[in-house]
Amino acid sequence: MSKQINVALIGNPNTGKTSVFNQLTGLNQKVGNYPGITVEKKEGICKLPRGVKAHILDLPGTYSLNTTSLDESVAVELLLNKNDKDHPDVAIVVSDVENLKRNLLLFTQIKDLKIPTILVINMADRMDRKGITIDIDLLEQKLNSKIALVSTRKETGIDRLKELIADYKNLKKTQNVDISVIAPDYFEQLKEAFPKEDIYKLWLVITQDVNFMPLKKTLFKDTSSFSTKSKSELKRLQQKETILRYQFINGILKETYKVDVNAAKGFRATLDKVLTHKVFGYAIFFLILLMIFQAIYGWSEYPMDMIDGFFASATEWVKNTLPPGVFTNLIAEGILAGIGGIVIFIPQIAFLFLFIALLEETGYMSRVVFLMDRIMRPFGLSGKSVVPLISGTACAIPAVMATRTIENWKERLITILVTPFTTCSARLPVYLIIIALVIPEGSFLGLSFKALTLMLLYLMGFGAAILSAMILNKILQIKSRSFFVVEMPNYKLPLVKNVAYTVLEKTKSFVFGAGKIILAISIVLWFLGSNGFSYEFKNAETIVAQRIEEKGYSANSEVYFENQLEEQENTLTNEEEALQQQELQERALSQEIASYKLEHSYMGYMGKAIEPIVRPLGYDWKIGIAVLTSFAAREVFVGTLATIYSVGNDEEETIKNRMEAEVDPKTKKPIFNLASGISLLLFYAFAMQCMSTLAVVKRETNSWKWPTGQLVFMSLFAYIVALIAYQILK
Repeated sequence: MSKQINVALIGNPNTGKTSVFNQLTGLNQKVGNYPGITVEKKEGICKLPRGVKAHILDLPGTYSLNTTSLDESVAVELLLNKNDKDHPDVAIVVSDVENLKRNLLLFTQIKDLKIPTILVINMADRMDRKGITIDIDLLEQKLNSKIALVSTRKETGIDRLKELIADYKNLKKTQNVDISVIAPDYFEQLKEAFPKEDIYKLWLVITQDVNFMPLKKTLFKDTSSFSTKSKSELKRLQQKETILRYQFINGILKETYKVDVNAAKGFRATLDKVLTHKVFGYAIFFLILLMIFQAIYGWSEYPMDMIDGFFASATEWVKNTLPPGVFTNLIAEGILAGIGGIVIFIPQIAFLFLFIALLEETGYMSRVVFLMDRIMRPFGLSGKSVVPLISGTACAIPAVMATRTIENWKERLITILVTPFTTCSARLPVYLIIIALVIPEGSFLGLSFKALTLMLLYLMGFGAAILSAMILNKILQIKSRSFFVVEMPNYKLPLVKNVAYTVLEKTKSFVFGAGKIILAISIVLWFLGSNGFSYEFKNAETIVAQRIEEKGYSANSEVYFENQLEEQENTLTNEEEALQQQELQERALSQEIASYKLEHSYMGYMGKAIEPIVRPLGYDWKIGIAVLTSFAAREVFVGTLATIYSVGNDEEETIKNRMEAEVDPKTKKPIFNLASGISLLLFYAFAMQCMSTLAVVKRETNSWKWPTGQLVFMSLFAYIVALIAYQILK
């Protein structure tokens, strides 16, 4: 069996590192977190020549080993710690052909750690257009390293890179820069104190405290000499080191890297003027969002109908095929109903991630971040707060983690507290099904009312985040000031493979992450809805039959009869019509019994207990149960209703149809009407409703005070807004 080697893939943001990772690993990749910390860890397997396998670890984007964030600290610690199971046998530094000078700073630092290092110069297909020529042989000689000139777009250079990885033992480990010249006496003292240790590794361990956080100094036995200089002195030495490295890089590039200025095009500058314009920039972004939401509804309609029909048919097949009993009911009414309630939204969620991936791949998302910085500053947020707020449209959890790039604690705290207002993809299933039920058909300026409603909900969430930030800014009285810096990557056509991997990975993560919770809750809800202790539950058949005989069918059954009679053809004979009426009555009786048992089950009593709280918002006890269980995860709302409405239901019917047919027994009006629907939409737009986000906020703030306050404020605010909306609209 051949040995598996560890490969660290590292580089500045926007150098195409993800594209190189995708080319090397294909679908053999997975995403998780580093042990004990909430930083994303992406790894995969690559098959190399001569039967060698490489474990590729895609490290977080890093500008240099002088860390300024937790992400960068993770990368540095892995490179320093030889005892780590993922410590690389070889490091691949990915650079961008247009920004080679800046990228080589990181390369020289890693090379000086004496790790076998390969330089990848990516986006080689842009060289002719930008008038760039590189003497690769001379550059290899000057850097004492091997270079792979790669174009992930044209899929060239990857085979060469694989050969270099497989032959990593022959790579030179010589250093590029002798940093001891910046302070000879100081480094001489370090050598005397630690004669067996590498001087540059020592230097990195010492200086990490200055920038962000302490590394594991247990890497070295004696740390008594680590505090011989003040933080300001160490900072000045780091600046000298950076200048020294750039002098080395400039000297090399002067001989090996040429740019014909006349060949370069000014397209980027022209486009930037339009897309970041103080008027047109916002208008274009608004139009792009409108088109995205219109597409989410239009394109996903057919696959959603297919999935909905499939689960309805699967439920019916299970009931008709398997022997009657508890196990069959569990599968049909618990598992299939709950999972079906979330799987149906895969097309829309996939389309959302598709558009986000396209915006990131083209380089437009960085322009959006820059553009939105102008809005952020007057409200006391750091420009860097835009990144968590934008990424919160996917999920609040990684968005809260992304606040670690904000150096100022109070600004970071405000961002953490307001980020959950941003509409995440978990809210999408709730929005979509409620909008489909209560928002009428029609369009305005070619855009459907439903797409406009969805767009408005996103804007309201963002507006609530900004307003809350302004209030918190005044309460916490932030006086410190920070500066916002964002890199504007070059515009480029998105790589189909990158977009496909992103959509697949994000959708899979969403579905499986939510699926585990939904499956567990669906089984619990099925049990609570299928069992009871009361006299009414145990004698439901007799009580319902007697009630029908005395008072007739309930409002729900009457609506059901009307809908079925409307669908009947006038050509039916009297005998056929009588048979159909009998069949309808049998089905209605079955539904009446199931509904009565559900109302008097364990879950029914729980729902009735909380109904006085949710009734002013226009919700019945069933919706109350769904709201309560969705605290585990917002998307559980739909799965819960799917489980509740399917418990004891023998008819092949979709969740949307069941919700549409649900009638208030007192008013005989649909439960899901415009007033209650808008109330629900507003409640979920502003409510916390996410246990996982609370846990992450606690972890990031290291206190229960902030997440508790966050939960109470957002829940009360959501309740009051939903209450006002329902009382006005009803």
